[in-house]
Amino acid sequence: MHSTRFLGVWIPLVTPMTGANGDRIDRHAFARLVDYYLAAGVDGLVVAGTTGEGALLDDEERRWLVEAACHLARDHAPILAGIGAADTSHAARQMRQLDDLPLSGYLVSPPYYLRPSQEGILWHYRALAAGTRKPIVLYDVPLRTGVALDVETIRELASHERFAAIKACDADALVRLPSQVDLPVLCGDDLQLLPALQAGATGCISAAAHVRPDLFLKLLRYARDGDMVHATALFNGMKPLMRRLFAEPNPVAIKAALASLGLCAQTVRRPLMPCTTSLRKELDAQLEVTMAF
Repeated sequence: MHSTRFLGVWIPLVTPMTGANGDRIDRHAFARLVDYYLAAGVDGLVVAGTTGEGALLDDEERRWLVEAACHLARDHAPILAGIGAADTSHAARQMRQLDDLPLSGYLVSPPYYLRPSQEGILWHYRALAAGTRKPIVLYDVPLRTGVALDVETIRELASHERFAAIKACDADALVRLPSQVDLPVLCGDDLQLLPALQAGATGCISAAAHVRPDLFLKLLRYARDGDMVHATALFNGMKPLMRRLFAEPNPVAIKAALASLGLCAQTVRRPLMPCTTSLRKELDAQLEVTMAF
């Protein structure tokens, strides 16, 4: 069995871009971000996932990002690589191109756009599991894939040693799954984080944690210690910023906030468009409040 503990605060790392249309990766900025979040003490990083504009990366870019993150992280934190495709052979090819790297595993969504049956989803995941010896974290994200993982499907996959955890993004699933499945549940909807933790989630893969990872680490400590008074107060204070961070397609606002903090440019790859001026103003105002916490 794998040794990675899927708990705590994981950052689904943005991919810094340059060029008018975000056509190149800013490699120096990426390395700075990896170092920054490792120094902040986060529990793990996800590279080339949804927040990392993974669907817009070519194979060479994905390989470079994952290899660079593994090199920089070394033994300091585990790295997951995002894997997603409409067809299973494409997803399997993505995994083969990364499988020689010292990854802690893969974050894998169901096939998107096709909306396969649960039987088809099981076939997809089993086929991918047969091609690697690394752990796979299930990624239940129906808003993006058009299909949700049923509880019975998750239970069936949990019986296979290759499947190590699940990232859930549906509000109802987040409060149900911790008591229904024998897998660590990671919260993928930041605005549902505290209810998910109260229900038994082991942690989060949080895009909003890019901005103040220390607050997310503190929130999880409060929840783990059963201090719901402080946990609730902190969570409620973080909500206004979190709402604005997802007011436009992810990671548009996350990158705008990081640009305001001087951590990377706000450039996104087309067809994503930069953060609107009106939202940028709201973000900056809320950042001033949140940074004072």
